[in-house]
Amino acid sequence: MSAALVLPWVWGFAEPERAEPAVVAEPPRAVNPGIAFYRKYTEALLRRYVRMSMEAGRVPSLLGKEMFRGNVTSYRVESFEDVVIFLHDVEHCLEKLDAGQRGLVSRIALQEFTVEETSKLLRLNQRTVIRRYGEALDCLTIIFLAVKMLEPLKSCQGGESVDYAPSE
Repeated sequence: MSAALVLPWVWGFAEPERAEPAVVAEPPRAVNPGIAFYRKYTEALLRRYVRMSMEAGRVPSLLGKEMFRGNVTSYRVESFEDVVIFLHDVEHCLEKLDAGQRGLVSRIALQEFTVEETSKLLRLNQRTVIRRYGEALDCLTIIFLAVKMLEPLKSCQGGESVDYAPSE
């Protein structure tokens, strides 16, 4: 005979779930397709920023002391001085974002959290995180274009020239 007692049911207890505060729906914002085109280039520039920061022996100031990985962009860097200038320029551009945008960019682009992980950390809907992250990338893209860290799209069709300088 076994010393274990067999129970017909398993009883479980948990704290009741807290009701989420009512979220006021924001009106949808129009996405500028001209700026949205640059999102992948902005993300690539941020990945390169992370990689170069780690190679230079310093952790990006935006993130604290976490460790992560990064890759590629076409910004030419040939010496240590160029690396330092590049890192300073990117940090200066990141400082121009508001705190919420910096948080999303640091979690998703720099620390490589998924949208699902980020939404759980911030207690936001995944669609809200995706929309706000896109807006943050668009703002950062405009900043990068204004300081000439990204080169504006050149059209062979003779289209209009657009000034991407941020309005202050």
